[in-house]
Amino acid sequence: MHPTWTEQWWPISYLQDLDPKRPSRFTLLERDLVIWWDGSGEQWRVFPDVCPHRLVPLSEGRINADGLLECPYHGWSFDGNGQCRSIPQALENTQPDSRRSRCASLPTATGQGLLFVWMGAPDAADPGQLPLVPALEESPESWTVQDTFRDLPMDAVTLLENVLDVSHVPFTHHKTVGKRENAAPVQAVITTESSQGFEAYWEEGPRRGKLGAQSTSFQAPQLMWHDLTAKGFARILTVVYAVPIRRGECRLFARFPFQFESAAPRLLIGLRPRWLQHIGNHKVLEDDQIFLHWQERVLEAAGGSAAASRAFFLPTGSDVYVSALHRWLNDNGGEPFDGQVLPPRQPTATLMDRYHSHTVNCRSCSTALRRIRAVRPWLWAGLWSSAALVGVTRMSWTGLVIGLVSAFLLRQTGRWEKGLTIGDGQAPRNMTA
Repeated sequence: MHPTWTEQWWPISYLQDLDPKRPSRFTLLERDLVIWWDGSGEQWRVFPDVCPHRLVPLSEGRINADGLLECPYHGWSFDGNGQCRSIPQALENTQPDSRRSRCASLPTATGQGLLFVWMGAPDAADPGQLPLVPALEESPESWTVQDTFRDLPMDAVTLLENVLDVSHVPFTHHKTVGKRENAAPVQAVITTESSQGFEAYWEEGPRRGKLGAQSTSFQAPQLMWHDLTAKGFARILTVVYAVPIRRGECRLFARFPFQFESAAPRLLIGLRPRWLQHIGNHKVLEDDQIFLHWQERVLEAAGGSAAASRAFFLPTGSDVYVSALHRWLNDNGGEPFDGQVLPPRQPTATLMDRYHSHTVNCRSCSTALRRIRAVRPWLWAGLWSSAALVGVTRMSWTGLVIGLVSAFLLRQTGRWEKGLTIGDGQAPRNMTA
């Protein structure tokens, strides 16, 4: 794999989604990792997710009473530096081989609410070079940030191509975050371009100029953001990290920072639970998830990114971002899994999975789902009790009210449960009603 992809800091989780009491796993560039909190070192640690003893995943283990990462198979335990501190099967006073019994501890750093891991040569890791959004470093307390993530069934390059392309929003996301009538030529200009990425400027901006000019930055190989200021309302960023998991799969970290000009919108956004916001985010992501999954296989058959200029027909300036992305790729090492074949195309039901691609790894959504499932049996009990009350007394207003409230909450919690587990595959843009 080209150093463009390995000599990088990569985000692997929002800090708020990590549980310091238990390890979690993540796969980055086909490398399985375990993330865990080292209490003695007071920092998040990342190891290759494999015990040196019998090669089982450490992420299936626990953080024991001594604050060590304990293997689930035989209890070997490791400190934050990767040194094995306990082998329960060893004779007393036996010292394990310090080299073969240790785990590699990869460099980690945190910034803007994200945990990053360095995937290159450890000596080259510089926490001062984290891929962060400069605007969020300026008076960070003034920003209201909504964030989400999801494991997507497409390459990171396909995701970047999609989120950089501003011209698709009115059509793909019609009735979610776009309107077809707002479609217009995108006369954007690439202002700088180098091995580090590129910057672009769109003077008219989205919604036919109603929101103001928009600038776009691509910080290679993973980070891009759009930046616009809607006069009288807010400065709005759309931030995306595209993190390659393996061929045909990536994790999206999406952030939506707002710098409001008045306090009311900030207050209203703060009232909306994170898990409810994530349900809405899923619907927007699923607007294009199916056809992007298909599209990258057609491009692969045509020769991949190296053949993009021939495979795509790009007659308008609206595709200036896409062209710049593929120029950068082809001038700087190509795609991360170049030469590997995409896995078979997945059915729609699999593409619409929300539970495994998000909820199980999101503390907000997993907690909400657990509570929803816990309360639903009580709501059913309330519904049956109300029926009994009405039946016994023939006309019980108490029973009727309990029944109506229970029925409403059953319907609503059922919708929320589905929203946290699976999408319906129906894009709002194609609905006639």
